[in-house]
Amino acid sequence: MSTWRLLLADDQAMVRTGFRMMLAPQRDMAVVGEAADGLQAVQLAVDLKPDLVLMDIRMPNLNGLGATEQILNRCPATKVLVLTTFDLDEYVIRALNVGASGFLLKDASAHELLAAVRAVCGGDAVVAPSATKRLLDRMLPIVIGDGASRLAAAGLSERECEVLSLIGRGLSNPEIADELVLAESTVKSHVHALLAKTRSRDRVQLVILAIESGLVTRES
Repeated sequence: MSTWRLLLADDQAMVRTGFRMMLAPQRDMAVVGEAADGLQAVQLAVDLKPDLVLMDIRMPNLNGLGATEQILNRCPATKVLVLTTFDLDEYVIRALNVGASGFLLKDASAHELLAAVRAVCGGDAVVAPSATKRLLDRMLPIVIGDGASRLAAAGLSERECEVLSLIGRGLSNPEIADELVLAESTVKSHVHALLAKTRSRDRVQLVILAIESGLVTRES
C-alpha cells in the first residue's frame, strides 16, 4: 500500500492538530510537515516534496492563493487541496484556476476529508457539492469569464452539456450515471470528451466552466 505524504498549511495550530489527528492514524497517509503561513508552506513543499498540501486560504505573510500558485509552479508533482469557509469562497475559483485539485469546506466531516485526500492523491479532483452551492451563491453575481464563448466554441453535444451541468453541481460519475440512466463507463467517456473539447485540465476546471457559462444556477 502506498503512503501519501501530506503537508498541513494553516495558521491556526488547533486546526492543524485536528487535521493531524484525523489523518496520521490512516495507514495510507503520513503527515510530513506543518506550516503556519504561506511562505513556510512554499518552503516546506519545496524541501519535503509532499504528495498533497492541505491549504488554508487566509494565512499571514502569503495567503493560500499565492502559496498554491508558487507551490504548483515549483513542485509540479505536488497537489493542493484548498480548505475554505463560506466567507472566503470568492478566493476559491482563483485557487482552482492556478491549479488546485479541489476544495472542501472546513466543516467537512472526517469521512469527507479522508475521501477527498485519497481522491486527490489518486489523481482525481474534488469539489464538495455543499461547497459548490455556497460558491455559486457568492460567485454568480461577480464572476467574470468567457465561459459562454468557450462553451459555444467547444461544440458540445446536448448530452455532453447535460453531463457538464451535473459535473458543475458537484455530482460524481456514479451519481451522473443514475441521474441520466447511463452506464458509468459511458459517463466516463463523456467526461473525457468534455475535457478534450473544452481544453480543461481536470474536473475542477469543468466545474468552473459550468458556472461561468451559466449551465449551473442557484436553483439547480
